[in-house]
Amino acid sequence: MLHIEQLSGGYGGPAVLQGLRVDLVRGEVLGILGRNGSGKSTFIKAIIGLLPQLSGTIELEGTPLVGLPTHRIARLGVAYVPQGRGIFPKLSVLENLQTGTNAAGRGRTDIPAEIFAWFPILKERLTQAGGTMSGGEQQMLAIGRALCGRPRLLLMDEPSDGVQPSIVERLAELLPAIARQAGLSVILVEQNVDLALACSQRCLVMDKGTIVHEGPPSDLADPMVLKRYLAV
Repeated sequence: MLHIEQLSGGYGGPAVLQGLRVDLVRGEVLGILGRNGSGKSTFIKAIIGLLPQLSGTIELEGTPLVGLPTHRIARLGVAYVPQGRGIFPKLSVLENLQTGTNAAGRGRTDIPAEIFAWFPILKERLTQAGGTMSGGEQQMLAIGRALCGRPRLLLMDEPSDGVQPSIVERLAELLPAIARQAGLSVILVEQNVDLALACSQRCLVMDKGTIVHEGPPSDLADPMVLKRYLAV
């Protein structure tokens, strides 16, 4: 579904990403772990077209993405939930969701019914300004908005950041179910190891722009392995 080969890139200085190779199948949730500064967020910014300098191959079901502007990548079916959520605080919940449908650029403006099945709080708050919601509610809005475009690939950067534990637990249950029901793939960048291990079928650990470990979440359930790769 997603094929990445020899991906390197940065922001104008030394390369942050160094020759990454990643494959992702449809319906898979892939967790990306690593210490601060390891290149995790840079990796998904490269996929969505936000990294200024980039070389290598990124293909979404055979379609090359390298060199395309972000809006075209979005219209090919890639959605991005940035760290900090990035909702429009003065727009209502409904208006935020509608921007998600418009981003897909496929002439559809209806909000998929499953959004409200996954996040019922959004249906209750349609007229409320997004900025007046709690951090966890804003995160659900950000994810719901991304899913309104009916993507094939969902990129998420630190969804647990600033979110209450009950919502984090809910996300751990929801993300695999959404991937399965919607037939989409998810790349989840997370500092919260428990969340990443709970909802991923496979995990990558990054360090200094390279992949230093790849395997099932059970590999990282070993405290010694966690200490080796993630201890500060």
